[in-house]
Amino acid sequence: MSSLCVPAHVPSVAEDCEQLRKAFAGWGTNEDLIISILGHRNAAQRKLIRQVYAETYGEDLLKALDKELTNDFERLVLLWTLDPCERDAYLANEATKRWTSSNQVLMEIACTRSPKDLLLAREAYHARFKRSLEEDVAYHTHGDFRKLLVPLVSSYRYGGDEVNLTLAKTEAKLLHEKISEKAYNDDDLIRILATRSKAQVNATVNQYKNQFGNDINKDLEADPKDEFLSILRGTIECLICPEKYFEKAIRLAINKQGTDEGALTRVVATRAEIDMKIIKDEYQKRNSVPLDRAIAKDTTGDYEKLLLALIGHEEA
Repeated sequence: MSSLCVPAHVPSVAEDCEQLRKAFAGWGTNEDLIISILGHRNAAQRKLIRQVYAETYGEDLLKALDKELTNDFERLVLLWTLDPCERDAYLANEATKRWTSSNQVLMEIACTRSPKDLLLAREAYHARFKRSLEEDVAYHTHGDFRKLLVPLVSSYRYGGDEVNLTLAKTEAKLLHEKISEKAYNDDDLIRILATRSKAQVNATVNQYKNQFGNDINKDLEADPKDEFLSILRGTIECLICPEKYFEKAIRLAINKQGTDEGALTRVVATRAEIDMKIIKDEYQKRNSVPLDRAIAKDTTGDYEKLLLALIGHEEA
């Protein structure tokens, strides 16, 4: 459920482009005007604005924004203005360049997008970087991380709701055997997580708990400092309950000394049009504080204003 608030009567695309051009004119940039337009337009509308802006003024809107804005506000505006598949390609490329074993961005993209959206992101990656995402992930990762992440980003899962309960019971037993043996990088374990539909993985995880009494992610907490296990747990969370995963990502980003603006920006920009309403509900249930209040406490200025607009804060 999207948290984006689009006005009932949206101005024409030409008018939006003209107003954005005005926001860049003169000595100072009118950030409030940029937020009032881009912070209240959906992906299709933003794409059209970019297209018409380039046709009218002979300049890519993203380049105009890049010249005018700075810091966290600039990054949020640029990520938000990108077409979703371009944004995923951009984020995935960043993740391969600055890879550390604790970086879960590639797993997030692979496991929380629909099969078609992941395919579009891979196509956008081809177009922008002249290489395949799979190639870059394979080149920049190693060991167990490569073994898991390459099939995850390569996957084209079935997207339907049908479930094979017999298979779920069999594979739940298989997962339990491998986890009990601490064979966390086992080929079958990775095959199940990387190729089965989300509905099938959910059924398997439910059967795991029914048969063995524990949540599978509890059994994968054998070593809390093991970063590969952390990505395995994240994979399961993102496949079966992404809103809980993203609630935790936001909580960790703002509930520690020094805000992790990178994580906060990424989650808000990528989830505002998908399930941010559910993430907000999860956040309030988990922390007894509304998400907009937590963000307002932890951020400032135009960055705060755009974050609040994207999560559907009434006054933003």
